[in-house]
Amino acid sequence: MKVIDKNGLKISSALFEFINNEVIPGTKIDIEDFWSRFSNIVHELSPINKALIQKRETIQKRIDEWHRSNKGKDFNKIEYVAFLKSIGYLVDEEKNFSIETTEVDQEITSVAGPQLVVPVDNARYALNAANARWGSLYDALYGADVIPGKYGKNWDKERAIKVINFVRNFFDENFPLSETSWKEISKIQIEKDKLVLFAGSKKDHLKNNNQFVGFNGEKDNPSSILIKNNNLHIDIVINSNTEVGRIDIANISDVIAESALSTIVDNEDSVAAVDAEDKVKCYRNWLGLMKGDLTSTFEKNGKIIVRKLNPDRIYTSKYEKKINLHGRALLLNRNVGHLMTNSSILLKDGSEIPEGIMDAFVSTLCALHDFKNKKNSRTGSVYIVKPKMHGPEEVAFTNTLFEKVEETLGIKKYSIKVGIMDEERRTTVNLKECIRKVKNRIVFINTGFLDRTGDEMHTSFEAGPMIFKGEMKKSTWLNTYENWNVDVGLSCGFSGKAQIGKGMWAMPDQMANMLEQKIDHPRSGANCAWVPSPTAATLHSLHYHKINVFDEQTKIKLRGKAKIENILEIPKADRTNWPIEDINRELENNAQGILGYVVRWIDQGVGCSKVPDVNNVGLMEDRATLRISSQHIANWLHHEICSKEQVIKIMKKMATIVDDQNKNDPNYKKMSDDFDKSVAFSAACDLVFKGRYQPSGYTEPLLHKKRLEKKSLD
Repeated sequence: MKVIDKNGLKISSALFEFINNEVIPGTKIDIEDFWSRFSNIVHELSPINKALIQKRETIQKRIDEWHRSNKGKDFNKIEYVAFLKSIGYLVDEEKNFSIETTEVDQEITSVAGPQLVVPVDNARYALNAANARWGSLYDALYGADVIPGKYGKNWDKERAIKVINFVRNFFDENFPLSETSWKEISKIQIEKDKLVLFAGSKKDHLKNNNQFVGFNGEKDNPSSILIKNNNLHIDIVINSNTEVGRIDIANISDVIAESALSTIVDNEDSVAAVDAEDKVKCYRNWLGLMKGDLTSTFEKNGKIIVRKLNPDRIYTSKYEKKINLHGRALLLNRNVGHLMTNSSILLKDGSEIPEGIMDAFVSTLCALHDFKNKKNSRTGSVYIVKPKMHGPEEVAFTNTLFEKVEETLGIKKYSIKVGIMDEERRTTVNLKECIRKVKNRIVFINTGFLDRTGDEMHTSFEAGPMIFKGEMKKSTWLNTYENWNVDVGLSCGFSGKAQIGKGMWAMPDQMANMLEQKIDHPRSGANCAWVPSPTAATLHSLHYHKINVFDEQTKIKLRGKAKIENILEIPKADRTNWPIEDINRELENNAQGILGYVVRWIDQGVGCSKVPDVNNVGLMEDRATLRISSQHIANWLHHEICSKEQVIKIMKKMATIVDDQNKNDPNYKKMSDDFDKSVAFSAACDLVFKGRYQPSGYTEPLLHKKRLEKKSLD
């Protein structure tokens, strides 16, 4: 790596030139001043960052010792809680407070809806996700299993009619008419400020004309009608010259639903960025999103397509004034956590820069361009979601880091907003005090089954063998954790000010199941929930028409608060005499997910994959799924539920299956051709056999090491 010596730093020339030549121009930042201030702050904060990581290890050793010393005894929760307090794992809650964050965009404060997560290193995916603010409900339904029957690329009139009927039923439920059904409507017009719908010669109106917002075209012959429910818009497109418009009695050719209100552009679990080359690729895409000029050129069906950010959507209001609706999702940037370092920049002592410090500076520096053009945030904010923080001290460190970034870049204090990912147990049990540390910049908390379970298992590793992975979702701690997160957020004044989020729907091909199950997220009081694709965002948006989340939050405030003692209920098995067939099936399921994900991460640098499971159901996998699966096998190995030889045999068996599942990928390299020489297979095994000793059970250190090894061989 070619490096530049600057102010005591050794900086990758690729990163240095990118920042100087692409990011800083147009920001009024002085290059020399930036690097001088940056170096000072990096050297000031890096030792603190390192000490916080060391504290995690110290606390974990104390917890391990406690479990070992109490082995064989009945679990005494009172003693356990007292112990956690004595080592600083659990802190005392102080008086009640409400968050004071200001200048927050309405997609976060006052509109509830789906939230996409997209890897930042793929420009095409990032653009698709940003543009998923609006999605065709017709296309989403036509191309998914929500509508029974076969679906493909060819036009199917019967299927199209089923889609039309599905949407008409949705309209009847959420935009009811005074006298008739949307199915009978043959013409739509506007008279004065009212929507008029004709069933033959009979006029009808919306029961609530406030749901009618605006239109395009002429009042007596509109080309589209804009309606709204629970602050979410729907655009009814009218065009008799399309295949769909011709078979529809009202000539409605499409229904465009406001879908992904916000998108997390991810630098963390869904990317494989291990060096300066990778980081610059990630930062460059984020810069393009902030400038608004990111494009992606690709070939599809023999045509060259250039994808770029969608413009805003313009309508005429029912009072004949101009309406401008944001055309793109509000973009949040997920930085990496405090653990990892990166070789892109070396400090005076030769150590690597903490990657989270670098991310905070570069993400915000890029966002300065949006502060001018306001194409993303209209309030002059940059939203950084911070994962993998352990407790209030680490959240306070993030607050200090953001303050230093603001001072260095000369922007208003609290311009950098923060999202706390409540996916580590030490953060969960101290959530209120974590929020207090960033009460002036907090905009987001969430829950996530995968990382949270991975941390649960690692924290309580010595307590005993864990229950089967499938049993975790029924466990006391998990259900309490989900409620606790909402309870704490609401008690801290999040309603109408900040997002309370829920986790990912991991099966992108099972949209019918998603429509049936994911409505539980808005019912739980979450005003956003993660989806894996634009299609899923459009379909999940239907839930937010059916459920007014802010009304649900008002009800939830009246319920009894979840109990912390239940969160600390350790999910260890009360019996271990399981049949060998059940043990092997669980090991195979875990090994399948690990290998299917790791082989693409190591060999191709793909950080987010749709990986077929043992039943060939495609699951969206990222490092969070990897953490839970590797920690589960490692725990069973440690407690002798299985043997190393047994696991190696299963890993080889599943690697052969994974190889076969990837046989149509021309870039794929088989692991089973030579297990000893496959870096990917070696990485997957290390994650299991060295999993007990990985910091907090994280997969990044081993993955990064093995990916760098693979890159050096290519």
